[in-house]
Amino acid sequence: MGGVLNALGQKLAERWLTLLVLPGALFLATATAAATLGQAHALDPHRLTDRITHWIQAPAATTAGGQVVLLGAVLAASAAAGLMAQGLGVLVQRGTLAPDWETWPRPLRQGARARVAVRRTRWNAAAHRYRQQLDADARALARDGVRADRAARRAAHEAWRRLAAEEPARPTWSGDRIHAVSVRLARDHHLDLSVLWPHLWLVLPDTTRAEITTAEQALTRAVTLAGWAVLYAPLTVWWWPAAPLAAALVLTARYRIHTAVDTYAQLLEAAARLHVVDLAASLAIDHTGPVTPALGDALMQQLRPRTPLAAQHGGGRTER
Repeated sequence: MGGVLNALGQKLAERWLTLLVLPGALFLATATAAATLGQAHALDPHRLTDRITHWIQAPAATTAGGQVVLLGAVLAASAAAGLMAQGLGVLVQRGTLAPDWETWPRPLRQGARARVAVRRTRWNAAAHRYRQQLDADARALARDGVRADRAARRAAHEAWRRLAAEEPARPTWSGDRIHAVSVRLARDHHLDLSVLWPHLWLVLPDTTRAEITTAEQALTRAVTLAGWAVLYAPLTVWWWPAAPLAAALVLTARYRIHTAVDTYAQLLEAAARLHVVDLAASLAIDHTGPVTPALGDALMQQLRPRTPLAAQHGGGRTER
């Protein structure tokens, strides 16, 4: 038991050092350079080394006690910066996925609604262009008996799907990518993902749950990186070299968020389609063959909780 606890403690210490302290120490170093150099001496290494040398030679930094206190302060400040970045990452994730944008404060809600309208208009226009290309290819085949080159059709389809997998309902691509899973499952199989998922998770194989957890962790790391970008951005007021660093973090975080969201959405949909029959078997719902809308209706009827009033009168379950 002691060996297990020691291994667990070592792993937690490694994660604490990797996720909080090291990125936090880099942020503190950048903030120190920003405060020391300023805009006038932004790229003056001699000024920075002279100031650091002066600090090192201070009496408080030359004693063992002073060095311990200094090290503890740096570690604590680094960890605090890391926790702040993680907190900002949570806000970034909420804003990026925007599952509840219709409940945001009015100015944000109005901006999100306008963004949804713009994205929906662009999506419908791209869908129209794709349908026009399909019709043109069909007419060419009927007239000449020769199939048209697929390049134009594929380009139109890719431009359409790149905007959103389904008709936009959220202000961001990432939010719509997750929302598309719910739309498809409801349309194809009459499944409500928000009701289905907690029950389905309990019957998923360990390997599937591990893959989904890995995707969730990748998304968490990506939004935390965006949180670091938010922390670095104010440093540009005092030190302009922080601007390209913040910009690089934003671009990297954006790419990683898109990649992680796409992977996570694919895994959610695949897990639901592959294992919903297993959940039905666990609930003693008799079904053979692939997932059908009838099976989805039976599952939702059994999984949706009844309202208190319906329960008192023996009524049916709630409808959503």
